[in-house]
Amino acid sequence: GSSRIEEACDIYARAANMFKMAKNWSAAGNAFCQAAQLHLQLQSKHDAATNFVDAGNAFKKADPQEAINCLIRAIEIYTDMGRFTIAAKHHISIAEIYETELVDIEKVKTPEGESGGERRGGAAAPSANKCLLKVATYAAQLEQYQKAVEIYEQVGTSAMDSPLLKYSAKEYFFKAALCHFCIDMLNAKV
Repeated sequence: GSSRIEEACDIYARAANMFKMAKNWSAAGNAFCQAAQLHLQLQSKHDAATNFVDAGNAFKKADPQEAINCLIRAIEIYTDMGRFTIAAKHHISIAEIYETELVDIEKVKTPEGESGGERRGGAAAPSANKCLLKVATYAAQLEQYQKAVEIYEQVGTSAMDSPLLKYSAKEYFFKAALCHFCIDMLNAKV
């Protein structure tokens, strides 16, 4: 019955926390994953997503790729629930894992098709801009200057529309000009 499954969820969560205290990160991540799976059986999406995030945080210390897999599962649930801002936050976490743990700059990108498009407006816009600026930085490092220019100019243009952000627009346009210099001198002068 559902009461037995709920009890099993609690036991897995307690076990995961015990493993965390013992610094056994893989076992903690696995226990949180089990709890998340059981929450999905109970149709408790929010609890399942929370457990997948906890699993991802535990796996960060032992198995970065598994951490990414858990965070992707959480993102899918949050996106399905219409919680795009929190999904975007976890996309940033995934990008940071690629950047710091796996050192795979090619895979650090914004999730435009998934939750990036929905978070453009409103209170989540700074989150989207933060992602875009990271992507522009990596694009410039990978010598993809045209892509970097487009992103810096896009963020700079949107920053000019905001009374609070208009002062940072100069920095973004300066970085775009530097990328233009890398493409060719005529571009930069324009």
